[in-house]
Amino acid sequence: MSEHPEQTEHPEPHEEARRGCSDRHDHPDGSGGPAGSDGPAGPHGTAGPDRREPAGAAGLDVRALQDRLAAFAAARDWQQFHTPKNLAAALSVEASELVEIFQWLTPEQSARVMEEPSTAARVEDEVADVLAYLLQFCEVLGIDVLAALSAKIDRNERRFPALKEAGDGVADHGGRHSPE
Repeated sequence: MSEHPEQTEHPEPHEEARRGCSDRHDHPDGSGGPAGSDGPAGPHGTAGPDRREPAGAAGLDVRALQDRLAAFAAARDWQQFHTPKNLAAALSVEASELVEIFQWLTPEQSARVMEEPSTAARVEDEVADVLAYLLQFCEVLGIDVLAALSAKIDRNERRFPALKEAGDGVADHGGRHSPE
């Protein structure tokens, strides 16, 4: 799915070529594409059978990734579409595409999803898409994503004190497994 409405009517030349390379919807921000392709965050994939470690992943930081995503969009004149509303919608769509991979799996199957290389590549692509849109969203609104996350963890630690005994979590937290 494209965050850019005109992409449907007039796809970028590279979009036509990429469509033949992947069985999923590729994204004009470069975060999609087949496993192993170079998008704004570098090659997709991790170490393992028939897969490679992302180039330079260990040395990357949030700012560097945001700068790469911004440069990628600017080179294609896509910043005009990177409004908070559009980026929030794109983020939601990408998160849904991640959920779709797990939709009919049992809990046991979902725990083993990274064992199958083609499924693992799909999961990694969707995670990259979600992260790409989240980072772009934060950039547009001036949110320091790491500071926001740290502050949220601090609030959750106060709101949900550590358990004294195993099994106390459900009763102490109103039946919720994960803090909101």
